[in-house]
Amino acid sequence: MSAIKKVVLAYSGGLDTSVILKWLQDVYQCEVVTFTADIGQGEEVEPARKKAIALGIKKENIFIEDLREEFVRDFVFPMFRANTVYEGEYLLGTSIARPLIAKNMVQIARKVGADAISHGATGKGNDQVRFELGAYALMPNVKVIAPWREWDLLSRDKLLAYADKHRIPVDFKKRKGGGAPYSMDANLLHISYEGGILEDPDFAPEDSMWRLTVSPEKAPAKPQIIELGYEKGDIVSIDGKRLSPANVLATLNTIGGRHGIGRLDMVENRYVGMKSRGCYETPGGTIMLKAHRAIESITMDREVLSLKDDLMPRYARMIYNGYWYSPERELLQQLIDASQARVNGLVRLKLYKGTIMCVGRSSKDSLFDMRISTFDDDGGAYNQADAGGFIKLNALRMRIAANRRSPTRTSAAKKAAPKKAAPAATPKAASVKPKAAAVKPKAAVAKKPAAKRTTSR
Repeated sequence: MSAIKKVVLAYSGGLDTSVILKWLQDVYQCEVVTFTADIGQGEEVEPARKKAIALGIKKENIFIEDLREEFVRDFVFPMFRANTVYEGEYLLGTSIARPLIAKNMVQIARKVGADAISHGATGKGNDQVRFELGAYALMPNVKVIAPWREWDLLSRDKLLAYADKHRIPVDFKKRKGGGAPYSMDANLLHISYEGGILEDPDFAPEDSMWRLTVSPEKAPAKPQIIELGYEKGDIVSIDGKRLSPANVLATLNTIGGRHGIGRLDMVENRYVGMKSRGCYETPGGTIMLKAHRAIESITMDREVLSLKDDLMPRYARMIYNGYWYSPERELLQQLIDASQARVNGLVRLKLYKGTIMCVGRSSKDSLFDMRISTFDDDGGAYNQADAGGFIKLNALRMRIAANRRSPTRTSAAKKAAPKKAAPAATPKAASVKPKAAAVKPKAAVAKKPAAKRTTSR
């Protein structure tokens, strides 16, 4: 273990990572560098600096980075260009944040000359995979220390006892058991809740659990209509006001939360093999998904849209499983980004008590042609007579198969089949002569020497 000289720790300042910090110092006898990412979790990150200093970390070894704009611009927006949903429901709020954290851990490791990174993900979850796949993709020879796969501090009581022994500051609520009865992970895209009382998939969480959204029943009785402006598949304005990527998402979170939009309770399949129940709040992301599909509906070719929809579940699994930096994800991203070149325009949405309805969409790149699609007189823009041949050609294979299977065709074919004619009678003498003629060649063959027959075999 002494081979590790310096390690970069993904540090939140909470109980788990504070215990990990001290454990790394004691067990690995190495220098610890802390990295705290601000990705919009809604908590003050500066307290993490004070805790790190209190645990003996040098000021120059404490890194706190505001990554909110990068998070939305380079990770959330590219993911939403694909309309990405995991297993039909999950908008991947936790999954998409991990490659950004891994990237910055590696950058800091290179900067300070660290030979290892460490994280607080457990050995049962997906995050350990996401952090480490990301780190290995960017720094192939980096060493990874995952304390939850090594130590025996596998309960909250053991963590608290370790903290007491080593005088690690602990939040009073955690010590008295007054904290949330589940774990939470937050960023600018969502908040997730899992573990604790939520481990029973038949347990309905209390309404007080939700932090970002009001209950739909308590949402305003009056709907709100918002207008989103798109350029190349990304939202650039809300109600005519241009905003940065992070401000777009933050604003939509506020609006959506007010109308009870974006709650989800699901059982998902973790990459490590088990099923897990999770509850999620993604108000802004839920609005983004609805709006993006609406603008694509008028600006994207049918077959391109269909191809994207076919590829989306696989793309979603890549992100969920931690393959953001894989060549296959990067290749797919090029295709997805290219598809967004003409995804420009405006979308109007009506938000009401947990629901979203698109009430308008327009674009200078629209493929919607009212002259052709109208049910009124189109002035010859579309020849309806052409549809007959189109339908018959598309029905050809089904008509052939149906004819093959048709019982009426089979019985008709039997009736129509001609009977075989009986052979015509021939005179006796005529029939005898050929037989006699046929005997002569046989006699000639029989006269050949037997030796020749034997060697011919």
